[in-house]
Parts: sequence; structure tokens; C-alpha cells
Amino acid sequence: MQLDSQANKVGPATDSTIDAPLIVDKRNGIAWLTLNRPRQYNALSSALLDHLHAALDDIALDPSIRVAVIAANGHAFCAGHDLKEMQGASDQKFAAQLFQRCSAMMLKIAKLPVPVIAEVQGMATAAGCQLVAQCDLAVAAESSKFAVSGVNLGLFCSTPAVALSRTISRKRAAEMLMLGEFIDASTALNWGLVNRATHAESLRAETLKLCDTLKAKPREALAMGKALFYRQLEAGIEAAYQDASATIACNFAQPDAQEGIGAFLEKRKPNWS
Repeated sequence: MQLDSQANKVGPATDSTIDAPLIVDKRNGIAWLTLNRPRQYNALSSALLDHLHAALDDIALDPSIRVAVIAANGHAFCAGHDLKEMQGASDQKFAAQLFQRCSAMMLKIAKLPVPVIAEVQGMATAAGCQLVAQCDLAVAAESSKFAVSGVNLGLFCSTPAVALSRTISRKRAAEMLMLGEFIDASTALNWGLVNRATHAESLRAETLKLCDTLKAKPREALAMGKALFYRQLEAGIEAAYQDASATIACNFAQPDAQEGIGAFLEKRKPNWS
């Protein structure tokens, strides 16, 4: 884990950015977790998931932290799982462990005793959109776009469906999951996927405004209230994530999913069976 003032930066990564998949910066009661794989559109690799787990565990034990922000370097917030890494493994056991590891990380966000804000400066797709949906609050640049488009690759976004269907209405979640089409920030705001949509240059200021408001609340009250909120709202979420993880792992092993991923990476149309 590394600390760097670049964590507060929005936009393309620079040469001075620390070469780590996640940059952690704690300051003034805020833990900034910045996804830092800009060339890979901040895809959730195994290494990045490991760093996120460690960072969330650390925040959970740090009483000085009042709010956490998940941000990103580069032009994309998060493009979901790293398909190149997955295709390289091409193994259902690896896929099952990866999806279970990601689901466990999402659950840690829900169980964290402080509010978690997603600061979305660009595209958020598949597990990246899931990450936005799983955070307690979300602020997005007006140029941001959101999709759970795995169905276009023959891989239905089963695990993102858990967070998405618990954040927006069923019909809208089903539309995103079944059509695999992008929605813009204003639509995401209207549908309840994000709380604020603002100009790109105002994104950090809007995030800090939310942070300052949350920091002004009693930490223990927020922790207790957040736990109650998810306990009463998310009944059965662990069973849902276990089922979704197993389903998407089995789906990954199917020929059409392998063909869809291969076609995507090779920039060609898939040849479905």
C-alpha cells in the first residue's frame, strides 16, 4: 500500500504517479482509494482486488477515518474485470475464486463502518458499474457513462446484478443487464445510480462537499445507521452473492462466453454457437 498526493488528482495519470494498482492516501479524516491502472481502464485485476481488500481492512480498523472515497486515475473509472487476465487463466476454478474475491470486496464496502463514496470521472462498466452501485454514495462527472454490458460478450453480469438491482428499480436494472447499453450521467442520476452529476472540473469539489457533510455527523451514529440500513435492506445478500459468483463462474466456462471475450479482445464480431 502506498501514500501519494496524486490520489487527489482527477484525470490522466502522470509520470509522477506511483506505479501501484491502488494509491491510498489518508488525510483530514478521508481515505482516498485511487484505482491506478489507467492503461487498462482500471480493470479489476487480482492484484488490484488484493490491494482493495487490504485498504478496506485497514480503514475498518482506523478510527481516524470518517469517510472513504473510491476514485480513479485516467479516462475510465473502471472497466470491470481484467478480461486478458481471465482469458489467460481460462479456468473455471480461477474464475470462481476471482468472482468470489470481488464479491467479498463488495461486501466489505457495505460492512465498512464509514460511508463510501464513488467518485466517477469516466466510463464505469460491468464490475466497475457494480462498484459504483455498491458504494453508499456516488458523484459523477457529466461525461461519465455506465453499463453492465457483459451480455454483449456472452457473459451475463450476474455479480453486478446483485448491487445494481438493490440500487435502482428492477425494471431499469433488468434493462441495463439485458440490453447491455450505456446510460449517461444524467440518466444515472435520474435512475438513482448516482447522487450527484457535475461538471468534470467540479467533480473533486462536489466530492469534498459530501465528505465535509459526512464528517460533520457523529461517526458512531453513521456506523450504526449504515449497518442497520444494509441489514434491513440487504437481507440475503451473502446468499445472493454466493449464487451469483457460482453462476458467473459457470457462465465463464461456456463456449459462447469464451468466444465473446476472445472476439472483444481481438476486436471482431463474435461467432456464437
